Amino acid sequence: MLTKQQKLYLVMVVGALAGFIASFWQLLDKLELLKNSQAVLSCNLNSVFSCSNILNAHVSSIFGFPNSLMCLILFTITITAGIIGLTGSSVARGLRFVLQFLAFFMMSFGLWYLYESIFRVDALCIFCIFCFGGVLLINFAWLRLNYRDYTPNKDYSAKLGQAIAHGVDIFFWLLVGLFVVAEALIKFK
Repeated sequence: MLTKQQKLYLVMVVGALAGFIASFWQLLDKLELLKNSQAVLSCNLNSVFSCSNILNAHVSSIFGFPNSLMCLILFTITITAGIIGLTGSSVARGLRFVLQFLAFFMMSFGLWYLYESIFRVDALCIFCIFCFGGVLLINFAWLRLNYRDYTPNKDYSAKLGQAIAHGVDIFFWLLVGLFVVAEALIKFK
C-alpha cells in the first residue's frame, strides 16, 4: 500500500513519463525535419494540429537548441526524483525546492510557448499539450509535497495546508489547464 507521499511521487512520475515520451517523440520529429524539411510528421493531423508548423517556428528552439531537448532533461530529472520518493526514500528539502522551481519554470515556459504557438504560429503541437499536462501534474505533486516547508511561520503553513486539504490547489491547476484550452478555443473556433 502506498503512503500519501508515495502517491504524490507516483503522480509526479506519471506526469514526467508522459512529458518525457512526448518530448522524445517531438525531438525525433524535429531531427526528421532537420534532415528533410518537407517530411510529413506523424503528429500533423490538420492545419491546427500541425507539429511541422510549430517545429519550424523560431519558438521551437528559443535557447538555440530544440526545446524538446531541454524538456527531456528536466523530465528525466523529475522521473529520477519521483522514483526516489516512490521507493520510500527521502528527497532532500533543498533539492525538492530546486526541482519545484524547475517545474514552475517549465510551467511558465509552457504557458508562454503555447501562447506563441496559438497566437503567433497559428498551430498547436499535440506533443506540447501532453508535455504541458505532465508539467501540471508535476507542479501539483511538488506543491503538495513541499508546502509544509515553505516558511517557518506555522500559521501560514497551516492556512496553506487547509487550502490544500479543501482542494484549492486542484482547482488552481485545473484553471491553468482550462486557460490554455480557452485560448485555443478562442483562436481556433
